[in-house]
Amino acid sequence: MIRMQDVMNKTTETNFLVRLTKFFIPFILGFGVLGAIGFLMDETLRVAYWSLISGYFFPPLGKESIIPAGIAFGVDPIVMALSIAFVDVVVALFLVWNYDLAKKIPIIGKFMIKVEEKGNTAEEKYGWIKPLRFIGIVLFVIVPFQGSGGLVGSIVGRLFGMKPWNTFFAICFGAIIGTLLIATFSKAFLIFAKINATLTIALVVIAAIIIIAFYLYKRYKKKKTV
Repeated sequence: MIRMQDVMNKTTETNFLVRLTKFFIPFILGFGVLGAIGFLMDETLRVAYWSLISGYFFPPLGKESIIPAGIAFGVDPIVMALSIAFVDVVVALFLVWNYDLAKKIPIIGKFMIKVEEKGNTAEEKYGWIKPLRFIGIVLFVIVPFQGSGGLVGSIVGRLFGMKPWNTFFAICFGAIIGTLLIATFSKAFLIFAKINATLTIALVVIAAIIIIAFYLYKRYKKKKTV
């Protein structure tokens, strides 16, 4: 006769193994796939590729800067784009399975809790996403600005009551479309730069001035609000 205690013990062990598997699978996928892609490149390109992928985890670097840099180093545009998209997908998968656990991870956990606690601020900042739901998250991840990747996308999806897997698939679509668009424009820009270097430099300077002006305006507006 099977004892109830034995059944409970087996269930507990099974649940523990499932949780452990869900925790490590995203890491194994991430390091395995991106590691294999890097090993297929020559040594110089491999170092640049892995460095840029690692840099994606540290603000203020984002897909809008990492992807063009990778293409400039010589990484294939599609490979670079899909690699960054894959990072967002893996992060989103980790949060589908380990959202509450992720809050206990240093730095990431603090950031997640901070965003959740500022629910009203998030409502104002990302309010346009709520009525669009799935499409809203897709568009949010496509937009090439800092904080529009898998991590923040997953948090925003939760805040607006979306099911975890719906948020995950929205992030997948958004990440792939967004990174491929950036890669396409980056490659076109590099081709144009070879044709007309002077005009390219002028455009870069103008773009830099606009970005700096926008950043300073946001800081001024924020200080004024406080």
